[in-house]
Amino acid sequence: PPWTFADEISRTGFGARSWYPVGPRSTVLSGLVQNHKYSDLFYSTNLRDKVNPADFKVPWWYRTEFTVRGSAPTTLLRVPGVISRGEVWVNGTKVGDVVGTYNAREFDISKVVRPGRNALAIKVAPSNPQEDFAISWIDWAQPAPDANMGIWRDVEIARTGPVSVVGSYVHTKLALPNLQSADVTAFTELRNNTATPQTVTLQGNVGDHWTAQSVRLNANETRTVSFPVQNFRNPRVWWPAQLGDQPLYRLDVTARVNGWQSDQSSNTFGIRDVQSSLNASGDRQFVINGRPLQIRGAGWAPDLLLRTQPDRLEEQFKYVRDLGLNTIRMEGKLETPEFYDLADRYGIMLLPGWECCDKWEPFSGWGGSDWTTGDYDIARGSMAAQARFLRGHASVIGFFVGSDVTSPTDVQQMYLAEFDKAGWANPVISAASLNGGPLPPLGSSGSKMEGPYDWVPPNYWYGDKVGAAFGFGGELSAGHSIPNLDSVKAMLSPAEQEQLWKEPDTPQFHTGRGEEPFNNLSLFNNALANRYGKPTSLTDYVDKAQLAGYEQVRAQFEANSRRMTAQRPATGMIYWMLNNAWPSLNWHLYGNDLAPAGAYFGAKKANEPLHVQYSYDDRSVVVVGQGPKAAQGLTVRAEVYTLDGKLVHSQEKRGLSVASLGVTDAFQLPELSNLSTTYFVRLNLSDRNGRGISENTYWLSTKHDEVDWENSDWYYTPVSAYADLQGLSTLPKATIDVKARSHSGTTTVTLKNTSKTVAPLVGLTLHKADGSQVTPVTWSDNYVSLLPGESVTLTANHGECGRPTIEATGLNVATSKTLAD
Repeated sequence: PPWTFADEISRTGFGARSWYPVGPRSTVLSGLVQNHKYSDLFYSTNLRDKVNPADFKVPWWYRTEFTVRGSAPTTLLRVPGVISRGEVWVNGTKVGDVVGTYNAREFDISKVVRPGRNALAIKVAPSNPQEDFAISWIDWAQPAPDANMGIWRDVEIARTGPVSVVGSYVHTKLALPNLQSADVTAFTELRNNTATPQTVTLQGNVGDHWTAQSVRLNANETRTVSFPVQNFRNPRVWWPAQLGDQPLYRLDVTARVNGWQSDQSSNTFGIRDVQSSLNASGDRQFVINGRPLQIRGAGWAPDLLLRTQPDRLEEQFKYVRDLGLNTIRMEGKLETPEFYDLADRYGIMLLPGWECCDKWEPFSGWGGSDWTTGDYDIARGSMAAQARFLRGHASVIGFFVGSDVTSPTDVQQMYLAEFDKAGWANPVISAASLNGGPLPPLGSSGSKMEGPYDWVPPNYWYGDKVGAAFGFGGELSAGHSIPNLDSVKAMLSPAEQEQLWKEPDTPQFHTGRGEEPFNNLSLFNNALANRYGKPTSLTDYVDKAQLAGYEQVRAQFEANSRRMTAQRPATGMIYWMLNNAWPSLNWHLYGNDLAPAGAYFGAKKANEPLHVQYSYDDRSVVVVGQGPKAAQGLTVRAEVYTLDGKLVHSQEKRGLSVASLGVTDAFQLPELSNLSTTYFVRLNLSDRNGRGISENTYWLSTKHDEVDWENSDWYYTPVSAYADLQGLSTLPKATIDVKARSHSGTTTVTLKNTSKTVAPLVGLTLHKADGSQVTPVTWSDNYVSLLPGESVTLTANHGECGRPTIEATGLNVATSKTLAD
């Protein structure tokens, strides 16, 4: 309720029994969901139709009571930011304001707290991302009806002695290229909370190195103190996923005054070297531990209501590693501490930054009101707070101070000054795009953002214009990604399900916010009908969409991998997007319900540590090494089959080797005259002992997609003709024999194609006894293609769920369900 008597609300004993009890991190809508005022908001149009917007046009109060014990002279209140702004009251006294999502404030409340019970209350104002430094969902999702107003990181009470440890961090300098030693310098930011000078004794462990020194602080002085450099011999080096391990060291610092502990801090760090610059082509290139590295990443979306779910977060990091990705980009959604700890542990590099098209970036004219003098102060404070929040994490390899447009010179200078004060040691990049040009002091971003964001054919990525595989792509993909049938039915009403395949141009609430071009699936659906044939049912639509998603995502990652070492190399790509804030038909590699489908396994296949792949532009077959070591004695075999499964060509090359982060050409498939219009290419990669390493199946057409490059728009490139893959819809039904065993959270499934027809992209879904999907689940492989008589054994790790039922589906698969033994 819009209470105005703040002094009473913020006193102990205030009668709040009729208020909503919420967790410590709860936006207003999240809190109402916790209290069952609103439910099932992610189904159909409930988010729009079942929430009263008037609830969020007024301020809301948060309050709690806390107990103060002991005799620590200093009590601090730390508020990590408020969406959009908050008045902060303690024991009937207003102690200050917090304005902005990331503009963290610390208040010395020593004079207003008392021994025993105390009360804290924060009055939160409504949020408008165009006017406030809030969080916006732009075109990613339908916006949260409360605009995420409220508190979403921990509000903390800290008690210290006369001197506080504001924060500690390290700088590491690796000996390159041998990595046999590293110089590690620890820093501690101290603040004298008193009006008299203080002598502080600092003691600490930097890894297993002990260090100590004394510091004299003037009255009320804040100063960053550096410890003597510590040399680590044969350090345990932190590597990105797929290239090595992720060891973490501890930094523990204690500040003592007059022999008594005044304050302390503890955190972890990794020893690694990060460099980023523009290469000879003017493209952004990252070098990690002395190795030029291709960024294989995707864009992150937190929960639409900003709910903290640590177990769910960890499951998603497992997915990122399983997908073979090494990076996550975070545009304006800078998450909670657990996210960064997980990234450090899982070896996933992070590229955080500010977001576009709202108050954070009004410079483009695409949204957000112009900044006032006060707005500059909020942006400055936000940068200062987040630089300190992020600086100690091994996973953080840079920061985009702009997103869709280069930040103006004065804004760049302001941000860089705060990075310098915070002791930031990572690259700072002007934007994730080239829009706005190279402005000083940061210059060109070296990161293109020219699309696509909507459907383009697989051979698009092998082109030489706009978003094709060259340079560094700050965000790009072919857009729509249809989940599996269970997920579609869980998010859409029966009427919406019918519209999805019967009315291909009709806007869908679950594609994005209600504006063109992302409020419908028109381009995707048109291509699906032209290439695979007009859908005949919802099941047929979803099966064809899995084929389209698999081939499209695989092609995007494979084209970038092939050009990793090209004359103008593909130095990095952020797939748009990794996940969704809520159930969506657009932009994801896995669904909001954590169910992986065709797009997921297309990416997983493309990003194998050792991978054999086909090139859509010149029919070449290449081997790509994404792992830490070179591989020798490899054999590549290619087989070409007509639609009816007849082998018409085979080709083999032995004795191949591929370097770590390298590409090796095997051979080029010839143009064949004896093909059916739709045909298959099967590739196999094996080691010197004949053991299979990588298997990859393509469904192709003698009629190619023709890309109309000259008429490219900012979000897609049209095609003038489509590939003809409609032969897949004419395949006879394939019978797939399924045998499965389940034990201790692992299910092993053996599939055998017992029919005389090819079964392209057989997908497996696990169900519990109540019929619901088993998620999350990590498969050794899934959505596999089986030739006649062929069998394959797959493994799923999913945690305890009883004896699951395994359902096999596919475009021409006679759907079968098998209960695991």
